[in-house]
Amino acid sequence: MEPFCPLLLAGVSLPLARALKGNETTAAVSNWTSTTSGPPTPGAPQPLLAWLLLPLMLLVLLLLLAAYFFRFRKQRKAVVSANDKKMPNGILEEQEQQRVMLLSRSPSGPKKYFPIPVAHLEEEIRVRSADDCKRFREEFNSLPSGHIQGTFEQANKEENREKNRYPNILPNDHSRVILSQVDGTPCSDYINASYIDGYKEKNKFIAAQGPKQETVNDFWRMIWEQKSATIVMLTNLKERKEEKCSQYWPDQGCWTYGNIRVCVEDCVVLVDYTVRKFCIQSQLPDGCKAPRLVSQLHFTSWPDFGVPFTPIGMLKFLKKVKALNPIHAGPIVVHCSAGVGRTGTFIVIDAMMDMMHSEQKVDVFEFVSRIRNQRPQMVQTDMQYTFIYQALLEYYLYGDTELDVSSLEKHLQTLHSTAAHFDKIGLEEEFRKLTNVRIMKENMRTGNLPANMKKARVIQIIPYDFNRVILSMKRGQEYTDYINASFIDGYRQKDYFIATQGPLAHTVEDFWRMVWEWKCHTVVMLTEVQEREQDKCYQYWPTEGSVTHGEITIEIKSDTLSEAISIRDFLVTFNQPLAHQEEQTRMVRQFHFHGWPEIGIPAEGKGMIDLIAAVQKQQQQTGNHPITVHCSAGAGRTGTFIALSNILERVKAEGLLDVFQAVKSLRLQRPHMVQTLEQYEFCYKVVQDFIDIFSDYANFK
Repeated sequence: MEPFCPLLLAGVSLPLARALKGNETTAAVSNWTSTTSGPPTPGAPQPLLAWLLLPLMLLVLLLLLAAYFFRFRKQRKAVVSANDKKMPNGILEEQEQQRVMLLSRSPSGPKKYFPIPVAHLEEEIRVRSADDCKRFREEFNSLPSGHIQGTFEQANKEENREKNRYPNILPNDHSRVILSQVDGTPCSDYINASYIDGYKEKNKFIAAQGPKQETVNDFWRMIWEQKSATIVMLTNLKERKEEKCSQYWPDQGCWTYGNIRVCVEDCVVLVDYTVRKFCIQSQLPDGCKAPRLVSQLHFTSWPDFGVPFTPIGMLKFLKKVKALNPIHAGPIVVHCSAGVGRTGTFIVIDAMMDMMHSEQKVDVFEFVSRIRNQRPQMVQTDMQYTFIYQALLEYYLYGDTELDVSSLEKHLQTLHSTAAHFDKIGLEEEFRKLTNVRIMKENMRTGNLPANMKKARVIQIIPYDFNRVILSMKRGQEYTDYINASFIDGYRQKDYFIATQGPLAHTVEDFWRMVWEWKCHTVVMLTEVQEREQDKCYQYWPTEGSVTHGEITIEIKSDTLSEAISIRDFLVTFNQPLAHQEEQTRMVRQFHFHGWPEIGIPAEGKGMIDLIAAVQKQQQQTGNHPITVHCSAGAGRTGTFIALSNILERVKAEGLLDVFQAVKSLRLQRPHMVQTLEQYEFCYKVVQDFIDIFSDYANFK
């Protein structure tokens, strides 16, 4: 293809165009203004005419170039507007989270992407991820937008425009959900929602925008008319202070939306998602009166920018959706804000997992292309597209490791038998897979600064930047915001634990500053001050009386020994004259577990079960602020305690456990959590002991 030339478009002759380029200008003017040898005739008009014409032509050239660049900027602006336009209700779903670079397509047409056998999935993802995910971007940018295949007449009607959250995210006429017509209300059959196929199931899903204030009644009417029993919500009500979705359910009790009465039956909050259960009933006099149960699964761990850090939470969430949705129910209603980005991502992961089971291959490109014919722009960014592959690889590599408590004993027998194709027992092989969790050294920049490395007890175990505990900076003292400590998620609550090393002599003040600033009321200590004549932890509390570290004074109030646990109560005082009196003191309880031997693991699990129960009781009484947990390095025993706390909490709440994923999740938050095979096996042993103690399942609750 010839490069664009504004001179040719303007009708300027090619010789003249060439004459105006670079060093050719002088020669061209000379040849054009004089056709005979020798000096020009005095008074002849040719040279004067040439000197008059030359500036005129240069002016024309400049005007043409200006017109060209104006046109180019206008075209580019139009592309940006389509992808990144600010709308009256905020910014188009997901596009503000990432500027997608549009790559030029091959002149021969879109490139064909073939299905990937699951055995090749890891290698294919590795290749696509090279050069900052260049091939993922190329593949994503080769997808059809979906706008060409359909019409949008109903969505663009004047009566319906206010019902659309974003004016350029609209349902196709051929696949839109059609509501029953309300008498006397024109266009009352319209809602911004589209039928979407699953892997093989037609109209398995309805992809919808997040309800607006004026469309909440229509949303519930759709749930009722479509006989949907499950709602999947993938946005928070507000993100970056912008409304993404109106709250379409009551916090408690009952509320009537149009002709549908909605009553809250139950609400369970977990770390990655919340499950709400509603009883809904039509109030129409001629309608069906039988109430129905509707489950809303609200995924709360999608960050304001980009995609989740790991797909583990999304895979657990998707499994819960599948488990709760009744077999003969209507379509699963999935929504985010616009109903295309996160919504499309969820639907594609579900479909490709089904395809993986059925055909042992995945075809993400073809499936996204297909559902974009049903609703344009499904899967909105290349980051979401890449996340789909990451989720599928996670599922392929590690599978479903979740167990019902009733099957634990049989599973342990399997783990302790030799695997057929490995010269290892199954437990060793399961633990070996945890070593695939890469230590992200590029995310340890703060801990690896020379000033901060001096604060590490073990230099291989330092916090990641994205979840390190940050202290207030001391005025004029650099690096004083750092401590070797990481926030760790609990079963129900994010950042529920602080995993840290045993304080060094020169980091004790930082330790107490952390306890004070993050309002910790509970400290769990899993090491002795000395073990095998080696210092494992500086004694950071007074044996009697009080001690002051920096601006914080710690006074011991009680010290009692109960079996293998010392329980110490401290009155912690912040010595800051400007602080309010009621804010200057706080009670902190330390649980010091003595049942961990110098080598190996505790002899039995009961001591750990008692410790976890005592800590949970303390938390309930003091407001569920972060629990500070430490051993020596803050990884092995610390990780084991946190893993068991989360696992046992889930066993009590759901009767389910997943030791592998619980530990894997911890290792993504802090290196080397649950450090040895022995500690990993101990997690299983404690769960089995817990089940034996509370063998009647009713006692779990």
